[in-house]
Amino acid sequence: MPPGLLKEIQRLIRAGGYSLAGLKATYQNEAAFRLETGLFVLLVPLGLWLGDSALERSLLVGSLFLVLIVEIINSSIEAAIDRIGTEHHTLSGRAKDMGSAAVFLALINALLIWVMIVAEKFQ
Repeated sequence: MPPGLLKEIQRLIRAGGYSLAGLKATYQNEAAFRLETGLFVLLVPLGLWLGDSALERSLLVGSLFLVLIVEIINSSIEAAIDRIGTEHHTLSGRAKDMGSAAVFLALINALLIWVMIVAEKFQ
């Protein structure tokens, strides 16, 4: 085994553990993430069935992954801001609103992709 390879493998394993801890923390502490995860679990099989090509299936499933990704980023922004303090501050409010807007846009993106692909199927 080349020198340093074992350390890199150990680093990747630790990084994977941190990622799983982040998913668990988000699921436990964020109701919106739990709802979106439930929808993800229901819609992924439907998207795989509805898509006629790898591209369609990738768009349908990928748009759902994007919602979860953006929700995690939004939740991390909110957690960092709450850590700083609970008093109202204009910049804190703006950051939280921007994170929420990002989730909203990801949801609209997913909705548009699903509507366009499903509508084409039933023309």
